[in-house]
Amino acid sequence: MMVPVGRLTLVRTFARSELVRAMSFVAIPGLIGPMLGPITGGLIVGYLHWRFIFFVNIPIGLTGLYLVYRHLPDYRAEHTARLDFSGLVLFGSGVALLSYVLEVFGEHTLGFGAVLGLFVLAIGLLAAYGLHAAQSAHPLLRMALFRLRTFRAAVLGSFVTRLGIGGIPFLFPLLYQVGMGFTPIQSGLLMMPQAIAAMSLKLTMPKILARFGYRAVLVSNTIIIGLFIMLFATIGRRTPVWLIVMEVFCYGFFTSLQYTSMNTLVYAEVNDEQASSASTIASTMQQMSISFGVASASLVTAFFIPDHAKSNSTQFIHGIHLAFFVLGGMTLFSTVVFRSLKADDGDTVSQKKDMHGESVSRRPADLPPPAKS
Repeated sequence: MMVPVGRLTLVRTFARSELVRAMSFVAIPGLIGPMLGPITGGLIVGYLHWRFIFFVNIPIGLTGLYLVYRHLPDYRAEHTARLDFSGLVLFGSGVALLSYVLEVFGEHTLGFGAVLGLFVLAIGLLAAYGLHAAQSAHPLLRMALFRLRTFRAAVLGSFVTRLGIGGIPFLFPLLYQVGMGFTPIQSGLLMMPQAIAAMSLKLTMPKILARFGYRAVLVSNTIIIGLFIMLFATIGRRTPVWLIVMEVFCYGFFTSLQYTSMNTLVYAEVNDEQASSASTIASTMQQMSISFGVASASLVTAFFIPDHAKSNSTQFIHGIHLAFFVLGGMTLFSTVVFRSLKADDGDTVSQKKDMHGESVSRRPADLPPPAKS
């Protein structure tokens, strides 16, 4: 609930032309968690007990509660439609059941027939919601938003991209700790460069989008991320630590640019009335894609690493390398979605500059473009 409400607050506070810069700035404190989380978890597991990990949330949650109460604007809509209770039951049950199916499928705690039956039931509930939303005047989620090209590309492209990216946090600890024999603390330290890059270079991302636009950035950046994921297949026992740090640092920058681009493109064409539904749909699809990403990485790893190879570190590392290739290929596939964008899509958000340095979105629509020099 916090992610869509937080994004909606930014949309209500800032103009579309300032949204990229605002989201980039707000994301910097949020990256402290991914930066300190792995090393903190490693310290807790190494010196205390894994159960203490869950108590870390208490002081952070209390601090967040105070800051929200003290500083967050209390935005309220003047007129709100009644809650779509039927849609809530159908969509909520379908998403919850689908998430459960992904979890038990990855853990192999249920038979294939039971998993298939639950999967069909989840898809049936979501399909029933689709029919219900098409007939409702005020549906829980406005599926008609998918008619907007920028929204459709941002949400579907984000979903497909995260299928590959979402499995990386699952594979890295396996590679570092099980395959290469690193301690949990060392593994956590090797994952920190990704967050450091994302945090330190976050303020340069609005300039990149303003210079090249969403289509060029998302298509090229997705290809780069896919190739970087495949490059991780070269990491082994003899790989220098400095090289691992450099690869992960560069990967962190490009993934952060990808997230910023996809998260802001969602609001390029939606109006204030549609912003709430847009934020909810985008956040829901994002959370589902994370679950899918971890599940897909788990399945791919299980396929390439049979039980008899788990005790052989060489075969284990080779299996992880093959999994990197598969996830990289899945990420490259998302360029198909982003290629549906037009060159000027999202210019009102990115403030893309033309060849004369003038903002495309701010030029009066009734005036011709500047003459070529």
